[in-house]
Amino acid sequence: MPQPQVGVDIDQEFQELVDEAWVYALAQSVLEQEGPEKPVELEILVTGDGTVQELNHLYRGLDCTTDVLSFALTEGEGFISPPDGVLHLGEVILSYPQAKRQAREMGKDVAQEVALLLVHGILHLLGYDHAEEEDEKTMRAREAILLQTVFGGATSPVPSNAVFDPNV
Repeated sequence: MPQPQVGVDIDQEFQELVDEAWVYALAQSVLEQEGPEKPVELEILVTGDGTVQELNHLYRGLDCTTDVLSFALTEGEGFISPPDGVLHLGEVILSYPQAKRQAREMGKDVAQEVALLLVHGILHLLGYDHAEEEDEKTMRAREAILLQTVFGGATSPVPSNAVFDPNV
């Protein structure tokens, strides 16, 4: 499988809290394990509640923040893929403050919640869904397998210097 192209953008206020290399490695790992047949491109944005709320309102009609949004470039009418042979998946947009709140509520480490949300968002772009009970079981099982690789496997992409400060 060709090397996935992953772009990671972290808003300035979260750059000291989230390690860009860790996010990149996690996304690469998920894409490699999911094994799309052709080269893929993915963009990831780690941002705040305001940006996510605005996008959630604009595209989903919900005037509230959420933890993660996935915008697939392969969905909808009118999108024409460039003839470059690359599968342009789209963008995963994550609210770091929401991830932090959820981690605290569940007694988890912020890195675990961020990883779950990124995996969840990427799986949506790869066609997974959880609208139906069977689909949700399939998606949650796949998330668990991928997260085990990230946090429990010998090939974990989490570098020892990954920065996640739950107190900020």
